[in-house]
Amino acid sequence: MKLFELNIEEAHQGLVEKEFTSEELTQAVLEQIEKKDKDIFAYLTVTPELALKKAKEIDAGIARGDQIHPLAGIPLAVKDNILAEGIKCTAGSKILENYIAPYNATVIEKLKEVGAIIVGKTNLDEFAMGSSGENSALRPTKNPYDLERVPGGSSSGSAAAVASNQCICALGSDTGGSIRQPAGFCGVIGLKPTYGAVSRYGLIAMASSLDQIGPVTKTVKDAKIVFEVIRGKDPLDSTSVESNVQNLKSNIQNLRIGIPKECFSEGIDRKVEKVVKEAIDKFVKLGASVEEVSLPHLPYSLASYYIIMPSEASANLARYDGIRFGFTKTNPKFQNPSNKTQNLIDGYFKTRGEGFGEEVRRRIMLGTYALSAGYYEAYYLKAQKVRALIKEDFNKVFSKIDILLMPTSPTLPFKLGEKTKDPLSMYLSDIYTVSINLAGLPGLSIPCGKINNLPVGLQIIGKPFSEELLFQVGQIFEQSNT
Repeated sequence: MKLFELNIEEAHQGLVEKEFTSEELTQAVLEQIEKKDKDIFAYLTVTPELALKKAKEIDAGIARGDQIHPLAGIPLAVKDNILAEGIKCTAGSKILENYIAPYNATVIEKLKEVGAIIVGKTNLDEFAMGSSGENSALRPTKNPYDLERVPGGSSSGSAAAVASNQCICALGSDTGGSIRQPAGFCGVIGLKPTYGAVSRYGLIAMASSLDQIGPVTKTVKDAKIVFEVIRGKDPLDSTSVESNVQNLKSNIQNLRIGIPKECFSEGIDRKVEKVVKEAIDKFVKLGASVEEVSLPHLPYSLASYYIIMPSEASANLARYDGIRFGFTKTNPKFQNPSNKTQNLIDGYFKTRGEGFGEEVRRRIMLGTYALSAGYYEAYYLKAQKVRALIKEDFNKVFSKIDILLMPTSPTLPFKLGEKTKDPLSMYLSDIYTVSINLAGLPGLSIPCGKINNLPVGLQIIGKPFSEELLFQVGQIFEQSNT
């Protein structure tokens, strides 16, 4: 096995046993990036000098006999909406194309403390708005399994980088499925943690009540290793909490699994449904009890999400006005002293009109409309009421079962350009993921099979702060396929 093909556990063992150095491992990953990324375009920025410098520091510590963390000396990638000090952070947008992060996100601080090595920042849909990776202001990322197909979004680059061995693991962000859906499309592991389990400080915000940072990895155990490092309460993020591990099961025979009937109705590709149901049958053979459950408001989750998310995004993106930082189309200095107000407004419109892409402008306008006088109660307030009903549905179901299983996506990875002219069709790609963000629950996407060599993802959903149970269940399924 080549060094860049290793997972975290294997790489750590090799470093501890001195089979290779962190510098050799990092160099192997950098060479894989150079070889593969011209076709896949998973990265926006690669940082070889910084990565190799850190690798040499880790190697020096190992040579001294230091005990190292499982992530020490491990090359990882970071989605380019998470700030890493001194490295460009574009959020996949022209409006931030030259922005250099002035500080580290909390998750980056935690990863650096244990010795993890950042090799670069990965591509994404602009400001994390998209389901295919095609909305990047530069160019779309491609699926490593089929370069004519999308890798999913918005953490397209992170999932594609892990799947193509251009890093050992990666960080992504998930607002409505943006870790799990690309993980499903690229055949890797993706965890969306419980809302508040991981600090959002240093994450460029899209929708603050929905966003969460999480790992994209090659194995379930790797996802657990990364999550254990980045989790926890942060004084810089008032929404973060310290949680106790919950819902542990001693074995699969004690596990009660719910299958939402709403996930297997209209809209799902029947081939995908077949593969997912075969995966569910494996849990039955392993001894788990499976029963059909109902989430009656699940069909309304997409409509609720696409009111709440654009509303929050329109507020968060108001700061990009071309004056304080980022791209600016016109000089904010007033050229016409007789009409300063008009000059300022003109600068706003030109900067935001040319700096933001089509999808970002669409969502800003939708959110601004939903929050405007006369429409707030009709749209935003009603969407929040639906969100409360969705949460209640999950609470009722979890009073009877331990976990839920459902498809990650209703379809296989679609072809590049297939849905770009039909936003509603694109939004339907997130039909099985957005409800988890609305309810603040943890969700783990794992590969469960292939159709014509294209991966199919299975979601494991749990109660709040039940990530440990999701890891246990995911590892059991993973081992059953080896």
